Amino acid sequence: MNPDNIQPAPEMNPDYLNQIAPKPQKKSLLPESKPIKIGIIAVGFLVIITIVGMLASAAGSNIGDSERLAARLQSTQSIILSSKPNVKNSQLRTLNTNLITYLANTQVDLTPILLKHNVKMNSLSKTVTSAESDTTILATLEDARLNATYDRIYASEMAHQLDITIILMQKIYKSTSDANLKSVLDTAYKSLQPIQKQFENFNEND
Repeated sequence: MNPDNIQPAPEMNPDYLNQIAPKPQKKSLLPESKPIKIGIIAVGFLVIITIVGMLASAAGSNIGDSERLAARLQSTQSIILSSKPNVKNSQLRTLNTNLITYLANTQVDLTPILLKHNVKMNSLSKTVTSAESDTTILATLEDARLNATYDRIYASEMAHQLDITIILMQKIYKSTSDANLKSVLDTAYKSLQPIQKQFENFNEND
C-alpha cells in the first residue's frame, strides 16, 4: 500500500459531537406524575393556611390576663345590673347585692395595681372587651325571661361566669411576682368563691 494514497481521517466537528451526544434530562423537584404533583401542591397550600390560621389565633389570644380579668369583672357587673328587673327570687337578689359590692371593691383595689402593668380599667382595648363581651349571656337570659325560666338560667350562667373568673384569678396569681396584685387576688378569691358556690347550688324551689 502506497502511504501517499492514504487519505487522512476527516476531522470531527465538535458541534456535531455535541448534537449526537445524549442530552441530560433536567431533574424536577416535583414528581412527573400529575396527580402526585397536584397532591403535593394541595398539601403545601394546606400547610400555609394552617400556619396563617395559627398566627391569627395567636394574635387573637395575645391578650394579657390582667386586662382580661378587668374586662371580665366589668362584663359581669353589666350582667348583674341588667338582671335586676328580672330576678324574682329573694335569694338571688341577695346574691346579686353581695356580688355587686364585691365587684365594686375589687375593681377599686385593682385599678392602681393594674395601671402599673399598663392596664387602664376605664380604657380597655376593643380586643379584650370583645373577647369578654356579655352579649351572648344577655341573649340567653332574654330567652329565659321570655320562657319564664329567668331565675334558674341566671343562676346557672352566673355560676359559670364566676367559675371562669376564679380560674383566671388563680392563673394570674400563680404567674405574677407582684405582691400587691397577689394580695388583692387572694382577698377577691376568698370573697368570690362562696358566692360562686351559692349560685351553683341555687334551687328556686328552696
